[in-house]
Amino acid sequence: MTISESPRLDSARFRTLLRRQAATVTVVTAAGEPPAGFTATSFTSVSLRPPLVSFCLDRGSSSWPTVASAGHVAVHLLGAGQHEIARIFATSGIDRFAAYPQWRLGPYGVPLLDGTIAWLVCRTVDRVVAGDHAIVLAEPLVGHHHAEDVTPLLYHMGRYASLTSALPTAS
Repeated sequence: MTISESPRLDSARFRTLLRRQAATVTVVTAAGEPPAGFTATSFTSVSLRPPLVSFCLDRGSSSWPTVASAGHVAVHLLGAGQHEIARIFATSGIDRFAAYPQWRLGPYGVPLLDGTIAWLVCRTVDRVVAGDHAIVLAEPLVGHHHAEDVTPLLYHMGRYASLTSALPTAS
């Protein structure tokens, strides 16, 4: 059998393969009643001119209705050792903001989590339906970082991880 004759990947096999890719961990928040927040490993920069970022969200998630109508969102970059924040915002069926009470309202009324290594408040530009998810495109308007030398929190093989050493800077 050739590769072109192989059966299509089912969702379980697809997920198993993608677990091998390490991803940075973020928490996305949006204003609403109640506010929404969720852990995402799909955050990426899209463009520098104009500045654009994206993240993906399952349209069946409890956060989707709020994000679907939000004019602004905040993306929080988590550092090594912040896996508890990621766990809280990945847990279904709880009041995530009560479980992580270190937050405040930021620009545009978006919830900002205290203690993350960096955050961006973004204007939502578009939402593109892609299968059972939506790709949210957003324009960063304001941001802040707390330290230069903090390593990111990663997600790999179904668990949180961090870098143990850094390679030399690419030239």
